[in-house]
Amino acid sequence: MSSGNAVVARNMRLLREQRGLSLAELARQAGLAKQTLSKLEQGTGNPTVDTLFSIAAALGVPVTRLVAEREQVMTVQRADEVVWQDHGSYESRSLDHIYGSGVIENYLVRIARDPQGAVKPSEAHPVGTLEHLYVISGRVRVGPVDSPVELSAGDFVRYPGDRPHAYESLEGESVVHVVVSVPRVQPGTGGVNLARTHGNGQR
Repeated sequence: MSSGNAVVARNMRLLREQRGLSLAELARQAGLAKQTLSKLEQGTGNPTVDTLFSIAAALGVPVTRLVAEREQVMTVQRADEVVWQDHGSYESRSLDHIYGSGVIENYLVRIARDPQGAVKPSEAHPVGTLEHLYVISGRVRVGPVDSPVELSAGDFVRYPGDRPHAYESLEGESVVHVVVSVPRVQPGTGGVNLARTHGNGQR
């Protein structure tokens, strides 16, 4: 299996499952043979450009979503290392880009420090979810429970939200801004409720 075929296989399966489509239904909507799609999901097929465009159209995504690596790695941006762009009357700082269809949710989260250091991890969100977090004040330890990162005011991090993760304030109360990008969800499933899933001292 080539790396390119593996990327297409992984992305195609993820997007199809997010939409609740069977392989047969996707094949019908794309006007392709089910066997063709089965080989692609196994990473053994060699899709033509036309085939990729047909699949992308049936899934309702740009074809780049099928052929590009998913950015599910943690990215940290330290306040003292960023570059502000001068626009004359104002300056801007790029934090991140969010691609795809689905639900984008914005939150301000206040995290109270637990004197006993008890941290309750949140449940994993739907597959493909990303959390983009900017620290407004305080110091925090956030991210996947197996690889958290410590951040201070002005720092930014993006990390996979589809793994158990947690917020922890390291001194007093910390305030963070969180943007959660959730892939397209099925009717009735809703998005992500931070108040329900992140219960570590926030109010």
